[in-house]
Amino acid sequence: RTLRYVPENSQDKIITDEDVFATLLKVFKALFVNDFSRQTRILALLPEIKCKYLELPTVELERSKVKSHNHESQHVFSPEEVLFNTLGFSITRDRSSLVSAGTGVFVTKGFVPKGTVVSMYPGTVYRKYEPIFFQSLGNPFIFRCIDGVLIDGNDKGLSRAVYRSCSRRDQLGPFQMSDVTWLTAALQNPLAVGQYVNNCSHEKAANVCYQEFDVPGSFPVELKQYLPNILYSHDIQSHLRCVVLVTLRDIKQGEELFSNYFTVVN
Repeated sequence: RTLRYVPENSQDKIITDEDVFATLLKVFKALFVNDFSRQTRILALLPEIKCKYLELPTVELERSKVKSHNHESQHVFSPEEVLFNTLGFSITRDRSSLVSAGTGVFVTKGFVPKGTVVSMYPGTVYRKYEPIFFQSLGNPFIFRCIDGVLIDGNDKGLSRAVYRSCSRRDQLGPFQMSDVTWLTAALQNPLAVGQYVNNCSHEKAANVCYQEFDVPGSFPVELKQYLPNILYSHDIQSHLRCVVLVTLRDIKQGEELFSNYFTVVN
């Protein structure tokens, strides 16, 4: 892994920002509904949110409404199951098929059509002028955006501590502004494994491409708990930068995801 090379005047839009936004909302809403009972503090503060979700005509929501009355008898899906039920596939981290590549990311169930958001690149987001020297030492998980913004996707050491600290700093009462579970083995957002997608090789061609996405101000506050990114600087009034991985072709069950660190759309 290395910093992505980005030529001047490059773009990386494989699909529209609207499609990325719609996919993230779809998955995050399904995760929220699946875990409805754990959201009691948020729902108590914002009853209009509860009404909004209770009006959704989904099977998952009907199950959640019953669960609120009879918690013990209801099954709660795992995040991977929610992803499969929502987008038709699930992914997981496992040993890469590339020799000496370490961990990779695989489609474990279902089918991923071309042009689908299949993963997210988690981590702390740094502006070009912000200090990241010590976090970057020996760190293979630094992702460089087109405008020079850096995302530190390392889930260990100093990088891990910085992300956790920023997450605690930004929490507003019961409202978590970011997801910290990508730092653990028990992911709350099953898409947040993109930092482990390996670079392609001569034998393994790239089947996904990175695409940058700025989270709009209209993003529902109750769903920010699933965003696996956070700004390093608290006082910067700007949109949160996220990076998603979009499929370049149809991907079948059992295939490993491979990116190309040097590929952008000119």
